[in-house]
Amino acid sequence: MPIEGDSQTLAHFLSEGIIHGDAKDLLACLPQNSIDLFFTSPPYADARSYSRIHPDHYVEWFLPFAEEMFAATKDSGSLIVNIKNRVAKQGPLKGQRHPYVYELVLALQRMGWRWIETYIWAKPNAVPGKFGPRTKDSFEYVYHFARGVKPYFDLEAVRVPYKADFAEIARRKADRLGRRNTKAGFGRDRTKTYLLGGADPGNVVTVPQTYNQYRGVAHTAAMPEGLAEFFIKMACPEGGIVIDPFAGGGTTIVVARRLGRRAAGFEIHEQFVEEARRRIAENSAMGIPGYLFKIS
Repeated sequence: MPIEGDSQTLAHFLSEGIIHGDAKDLLACLPQNSIDLFFTSPPYADARSYSRIHPDHYVEWFLPFAEEMFAATKDSGSLIVNIKNRVAKQGPLKGQRHPYVYELVLALQRMGWRWIETYIWAKPNAVPGKFGPRTKDSFEYVYHFARGVKPYFDLEAVRVPYKADFAEIARRKADRLGRRNTKAGFGRDRTKTYLLGGADPGNVVTVPQTYNQYRGVAHTAAMPEGLAEFFIKMACPEGGIVIDPFAGGGTTIVVARRLGRRAAGFEIHEQFVEEARRRIAENSAMGIPGYLFKIS
């Protein structure tokens, strides 16, 4: 049974790293206004044998978790959800894309979560297969929600190298007539383009499905570390608290701790809990550097 959230309970979760149990109960144990970032990839609708959730009922299933997370999130905190829509297997929408993802986004917004941004996780090496009258799935959604009007956001932490070479960057910095306007009057000052040390990555995040994602993790739907790395750097300050209520094989926890955040996760399936504990222990002992994400 859930207990009233307090700091000692949270400290216990952070010490353990991964907690075996139902996330609805465990989320209720978190103190209010205590979490910087909930970052998670919940079970997708009707996708995995270990968690069959019909897309027609997905929003109803997810909202109780979202309510508990909302109560536990700081005013500066965020909820970031990686999720993928499905082709309906039966019913009146059979053969069509089911709208459950979009329905969930709107339901979360009505609950009070502020819908900040939609990101596209582009997968350049997506697994081919039989998809009917459509090409293979090469992307997934990542939705950023915030509790308050001024969520923590660190663009500097996720800037990427400029595409221009060093000589071109030096030339443009020295150009005192750098503004180039179109005939319509639009333009920008190119002399200021390279003053920030890196480019804004944009909201399309290209992260390949990696070797460690499948062979190094005993989980059928493991998240690549680069995806977690990008969003944790962007949405949680160093030393902040990250919670993954659907922790699976523990990727969020491993990456967050590696990046100097405090992290814990909840997982209802015991075999995945054991896998997450193994990964957390190995990374704590070995200090493996993070997988470097690639941004398009």
